[in-house]
Amino acid sequence: MWAAGPLLLLFLLLLLLLPRLRRRGAAGLEPAGRAVLITGCDSGFGHLLALRLHRLGFTVFAGCLCPGGDGARRLQREAAAGAGRLRVLRLDVTRARDVMAAKELVLSHLPERGFWGLVNNAGISTFGETGWLSMEKYEKFADVNLLGSIRTTLAFLPLLRKYKGRIVFMSSIIAYFSLGNGIYSMTKAAIEKFCDALRLEMKKFGVRVCIIQPGNYARSTKIQPPVSAEEIWNELSEEEKAVYNKEYIQERANFFNRIISEGSTNGNEVVDAMVDALTSPAPKARYMVAKLKEKALVFVCALFPTVVMDSVLSYALSK
Repeated sequence: MWAAGPLLLLFLLLLLLLPRLRRRGAAGLEPAGRAVLITGCDSGFGHLLALRLHRLGFTVFAGCLCPGGDGARRLQREAAAGAGRLRVLRLDVTRARDVMAAKELVLSHLPERGFWGLVNNAGISTFGETGWLSMEKYEKFADVNLLGSIRTTLAFLPLLRKYKGRIVFMSSIIAYFSLGNGIYSMTKAAIEKFCDALRLEMKKFGVRVCIIQPGNYARSTKIQPPVSAEEIWNELSEEEKAVYNKEYIQERANFFNRIISEGSTNGNEVVDAMVDALTSPAPKARYMVAKLKEKALVFVCALFPTVVMDSVLSYALSK
């Protein structure tokens, strides 16, 4: 029985090393003639990725919520100098009509090597304890962050299966824990489980499914602006105002704003992982792009008993 221990350990090490060996030995992907659709390109990671993929030689369809906004106009200027390989389109992932219009546009301008990748990047974030947020807000977040990704994925699955392409989802280390933004954590945890099912189901078709898990990049993406205690208080129901006072809300707002201010400004670190997910011969199932202390917190939350996780997070919230 004891002799089996080292053999099992050796087997597990081989499983870990095989993907790396495949990544080193396989030929690189040729971007020319391959199309990628990215959602949420107005700003943040989606915007940076659209520019990067365009420069690499991909045909890029950049979905923007506001095609007349500053981010979309910058992409259009880039497209004007890039032989028509970057197209900006209106894409609200909560609207089935927009998603189907995006599919029709892709089909009518498909390059010779076909549809290679779908990047589900669009997302929104907010701060607030569970009872502070309305049901309408929960529905909106679920529609954008979760159902929006599912809606777009379902529309493009036939093309992805046909061309044995890639699907990349934007998750977060917040899928593992919550520090005042449970509504965001909820949607990212759900995306993770959707991807786990999809990854196994798509394997037989040669379609790879990858999850990007950034740490705190709030200053890079502007997905979460600083929060105002006064605005939070004004939106509370009378029942919640009877439980919480303004001082407590100000303390929570200060705590969350401090976290935002500590976020990394180098969004290209995350974009590097997204590019690898789209171009590597053997992409990872998950790319965690985070600081060491953030990875340590994920490790505690994933492997230790819940009572340990709760103690660590409670201590963090009390600081």
